[in-house]
Amino acid sequence: MIKAVMMLNTQGKPRLAKFYDYMPVEKQQELIRGVFSVLCSRPENVSNFLEIDSLFGPDSRLVYKHYATLYFVLVFDGSENELAMLDLIQVLVETLDKCFSNVCELDIVFNYSKMHAVLDEIVFGGQVLETSSAEVMKAVEEISKLEAASNSISLVPKSVSGWRGR
Repeated sequence: MIKAVMMLNTQGKPRLAKFYDYMPVEKQQELIRGVFSVLCSRPENVSNFLEIDSLFGPDSRLVYKHYATLYFVLVFDGSENELAMLDLIQVLVETLDKCFSNVCELDIVFNYSKMHAVLDEIVFGGQVLETSSAEVMKAVEEISKLEAASNSISLVPKSVSGWRGR
């Protein structure tokens, strides 16, 4: 099971953090700080896989990928395959690149709801739902269409709204 998905910038600010087990906000912040301190102290030429039992409990592993100014991090238990998790990060990044045309930190900050929609199509409740970037994009486009349609619906009929202006 996936325990957490995080996107951190190179200064350690979380741009997206989603935990699939309940924990208080203070504990989440402590874990984010702990993960960042581990990541920023690692040289670039070492493995992207870590055992992180000290932060997330026994049998916890972490896989990360560093792109430009962002760390994409997955924390998971022993039931998940490490290479599959690394591939899942790649799927997430490819999907975000399709959504935002070469994703950057500002895209994540200013499109928070779309980010969560993409993530929820890939991982939900700690379980991997979809690994196809194309399928995720179809679902996100459908969500966007539904949101646009619901925004255009007026709750007041035009005949009534015209009457008020008289």
